[in-house]
Amino acid sequence: MQEFGLQFVQPELVILIPVLYLIGMFLKSSRFIDDRSIPIYLGAVGVVLSAAVIFSTKAQNGMNWTQAIFAAITQGILVAGMAVYTNQIVKQSTKEN
Repeated sequence: MQEFGLQFVQPELVILIPVLYLIGMFLKSSRFIDDRSIPIYLGAVGVVLSAAVIFSTKAQNGMNWTQAIFAAITQGILVAGMAVYTNQIVKQSTKEN
């Protein structure tokens, strides 16, 4: 399943998955953030980080602004989803029946 999800993520953005996973672990340890809000925060951070990468390479890839904005949003959501998915795999694999 994870390989299926990775085929939709741009190769230069795959590094954001473990980064967002670690940010999620940090947010989980915070007393100020509700656990239910963590995926929302990860989605927002994923979009911002994806935008930074995509806009910095926009000229090389021949994208216009509309394509870059769309790619940043969709890629940010995808990498955040993969980070949450990875977290759930870790949690479920260590869970006792």
